[in-house]
Amino acid sequence: MLELKGVHTSYGPIRVLEDINLDIYKGEIVCLLGSNAAGKTTTLRTILGLATAHLGEIILRTDAGEERLEGLRTTQIVGKGITMVPEGRRLFARMSVRENLDIGTQLREKGADTGKDFKRVLEIFPRLEERLHQKAGTLSGGEQQMLAMGRALMAAPKVLLMDEPSMGLSPILVEQVFDTIKEINEQGTTILLVEQNANMALEVADRAYVIQTGNIVLSDNAKHLLDDPKLKEAYLGEIT
Repeated sequence: MLELKGVHTSYGPIRVLEDINLDIYKGEIVCLLGSNAAGKTTTLRTILGLATAHLGEIILRTDAGEERLEGLRTTQIVGKGITMVPEGRRLFARMSVRENLDIGTQLREKGADTGKDFKRVLEIFPRLEERLHQKAGTLSGGEQQMLAMGRALMAAPKVLLMDEPSMGLSPILVEQVFDTIKEINEQGTTILLVEQNANMALEVADRAYVIQTGNIVLSDNAKHLLDDPKLKEAYLGEIT
């Protein structure tokens, strides 16, 4: 459904991604693992057009056909069905929960059935329904993460990019977030997940890539990576 072929990305003279090859099939959860500054977030930003790929191809394949994404504006890419839950949530703190959710619909086609998606979001996150008129900035960390995920779902994405969804959350909330990720995927959304909690990510993912200093150094079935102690030690560090 989404393919990166030989993608290179730089910030000025600094090379961040080199020859990234990555593919995601419809209905999968694929996780991208690596240490800090390995290039995980830049990969997501490049897919979404927030960072520029100066070499390579980014291809989205849907029932409507095949489209190249590199060179498009972020608004165009979101309009084609790729949305991100950013690291740090980046909510509009002074706006209500409902207003933040509505923002997720802004790039959808006129006449789209957003009511159906609104109902779906509240079914997945019933706590948000209790707080629809509350300002986003007054929510707890876990509730803010729910809202960030809900806002992204309001865009009705074909592919959902998630950047460190467990960051800053308690262990109990981390488990809830990953349960929700599985639920969203089971309802038909394809997911590319960047996550430092390698253990939890591999538990929910179908396949995984490991990135180091801007290069993909390993790709495998998620369960294989989770169960292989040598691979964990070499590429992921100790997982407990």
